[in-house]
Amino acid sequence: MEQGKQFLPTTLKEMNQRGWSQADFVFVIGDAYVDHSSFGPAIISRVLEAHGYKVAMLSQPDWKDEESIAVFGQPRLGFLVCAGNMDSMVNHYTVNKKKRSADAYTPGGKAGRRPDYATIVYCNLIRKKYKKVPIMIGGIEASLRRMAHYDYWSDKLKHSILMDSGANILMYGMGELACVEIADALDSGMAVEDITYVRGTVYRAKDVSDVLESQQGILLPDFEALMADKLKYAESFLKQYENTDFATAKPLIEKYGEKRYIVQNPPMRPLTTQELDDIYELPYMNTYHPSYEKEGGVPAIEEIKFSLTSNRGCFGGCSFCALTFHQGRIVQVRSHESLIKEAKQMTEDPEFKGYIHDVGGPTANFRRPACDKQMEHGVCTGKQCLYPKPCKNMKVDHKDYVALLRKLRELPKVKKVFIRSGIRYDYMLADKDDTFLRELCKYHVSGQLRVAPEHVTDHVLDLMGKPRSEVYEEFSKRFEKVNKQLGLNQYLVPYLISSHPGSTLKDAIALAESIRDMGYMPEQVQDFYPTPSTISTCMYYTGVDPRTMKKVNITSNPHEKAMQRALIQYRKPENYELVKEALLREGRQDLIGYDKQKCLIPNRKFQSSTKPHDAGSGGQHRTNKKDPLQNKNRAEQKPFGKNGQRVHGRKGK
Repeated sequence: MEQGKQFLPTTLKEMNQRGWSQADFVFVIGDAYVDHSSFGPAIISRVLEAHGYKVAMLSQPDWKDEESIAVFGQPRLGFLVCAGNMDSMVNHYTVNKKKRSADAYTPGGKAGRRPDYATIVYCNLIRKKYKKVPIMIGGIEASLRRMAHYDYWSDKLKHSILMDSGANILMYGMGELACVEIADALDSGMAVEDITYVRGTVYRAKDVSDVLESQQGILLPDFEALMADKLKYAESFLKQYENTDFATAKPLIEKYGEKRYIVQNPPMRPLTTQELDDIYELPYMNTYHPSYEKEGGVPAIEEIKFSLTSNRGCFGGCSFCALTFHQGRIVQVRSHESLIKEAKQMTEDPEFKGYIHDVGGPTANFRRPACDKQMEHGVCTGKQCLYPKPCKNMKVDHKDYVALLRKLRELPKVKKVFIRSGIRYDYMLADKDDTFLRELCKYHVSGQLRVAPEHVTDHVLDLMGKPRSEVYEEFSKRFEKVNKQLGLNQYLVPYLISSHPGSTLKDAIALAESIRDMGYMPEQVQDFYPTPSTISTCMYYTGVDPRTMKKVNITSNPHEKAMQRALIQYRKPENYELVKEALLREGRQDLIGYDKQKCLIPNRKFQSSTKPHDAGSGGQHRTNKKDPLQNKNRAEQKPFGKNGQRVHGRKGK
């Protein structure tokens, strides 16, 4: 712990010890208070502190007790509210809508310390106690629910969260610049109702004539129309998707009733490298508040304490990922100097064992914008950088990332530098220089490399915005070739999604056959999870692809979803009946039998004298017991994130 560094106050006593009679802002958060730059509330609170504001942290208040919100009294400027590093509903429920038994962002990993729809509940709690105080909401839950959105857990269309929460301003995306601009406006005496000009924010209005005329705002279908016609929602969603870039986006307007509007300002500009460096060099304590020690600490810190965030933003464009809506497509990076400085501090931690767990972000091997024009003209509307094929204007260069990794490897006390963020393999293939691939295999992988082909059938991959299966096959061959040259026995761990919009039982069987041919059995499967503000979720709700308005097959029946999931893990004995039912339903009896090169499952009618496939037949899942970082649970079990940016995708691109 550096001399003079301290946590922000979490109790009235701690606030008084600082000599404060009143906080400027009280920050209500659904997570435990972890003062680390991988946690959004830590960043926002430290940024405000750096600009001279007094911020008190109110973590996980008892939402059943109105007085719990009044621990610090009324703040001078307002309340900040964030549900946490995850959407509270994703935090609470599995894709099958079953309650999770643990919460990694709560002391001791205990579930039940925050309410469902936490942002709304906390804001309503504040409004009961303080009728007029300004409330600003942000974080992943608010960001991805900023306009009317499909809510999977209630299975219906919901209002903008700004309407239901009663908050004054919503900050979407990464809110460092917006929060300071709002704070300065409030500090100058401006009424919160007049703060309607800040980029990266959403506000309520009664009159939008000026936005429509002078700002060329886009009037989306009103909420009543969205409720009446799902195709209207698909059209509205596409307009929103096309207006996520700082250079090209227009204000968006959504009407509720007679004279109530939600107005979304264009996104905030990307941060410069210097600005990003400054944010990550603020005086974080890099751990959880010591008051949680008696409960066993906060489990989420284990995943990120010795990881480095090197970038933000992603031009990958996966349909099931909300990064386009949250961080945008323009990649922003930290300097080598800033990252080396943080890594050196990390090595001085008594718990550091020599392993840097990750150097990355949404996509680890993106260390620059996709092309030179993006910083001035923005990203292309209606086109992707990597899909269906890499754009001819895309600049593919791993030299900067390679140089950074080399510097980190050379640091004293560092034994190994892992890369565990997503690696976009189609971007790697587009690089004619294989230096990064060679060094990745030689220094940054220990037995396994996680990548995400997601599926094998072309039409499903197209809906996902992922490269065709032959691209993955080509990468697999290159990976194998490089490892053979290096004398290493390493292999790929493919991540796969079941029941994604467009996927039928026939497609799931094709995926199972591909798994059979790979000789690999996935330990875990990601069932498609319809989270707010993704193209895939829009497909799931509307039954059409909003980009083309063509119909899409949707698997929502729990039993069929279970069959698709079981097919990916067809060798598990407990999946036998589901797999058999799926194969019989699709007329694929040819895959039931004892030909280990072809069949997925045995025919149990003649099993008495013949052993069925065991769990390892056709290629058993291997592990490297020496690697301290292997066999971590995947996103559905331990959904950790960086900078509050988890957005419900998975590591592995």
